[in-house]
Amino acid sequence: QVQLVESGGGLVQAGGSLRLSCAASGRTFSAFAMGWFRQAPGKEREFVAAIGTSGGVTYYADSMKGRFTISRDNAVKTVYLQMTNLEPADTAVYYCAAGSLSSSWGQYSYWGQGTQVTVSS
Repeated sequence: QVQLVESGGGLVQAGGSLRLSCAASGRTFSAFAMGWFRQAPGKEREFVAAIGTSGGVTYYADSMKGRFTISRDNAVKTVYLQMTNLEPADTAVYYCAAGSLSSSWGQYSYWGQGTQVTVSS
């Protein structure tokens, strides 16, 4: 079992930045690939970024490339999502997940409760 807790969400103006954190506890964090997904009201859950177990492999959704950076620190069992140049379209609840490296949410077995990101224009 893995427990995940996101933090770092909030209200930011367009063009601003936020860094989300996801702290893990329980089973060996370093054994899992980690992903970030988001879901806006009335929309389906959307892949944001993913990172392999050692941090050497990363994937991004096309619309996030160049603006978002995923990283992880296995020593403190935390994965991060640095978000820059935020746009109102980035407004959503952001979730971290642990599982197999993939852009498909179905490949992740453990999920956090989510953190709200709101970008004002």
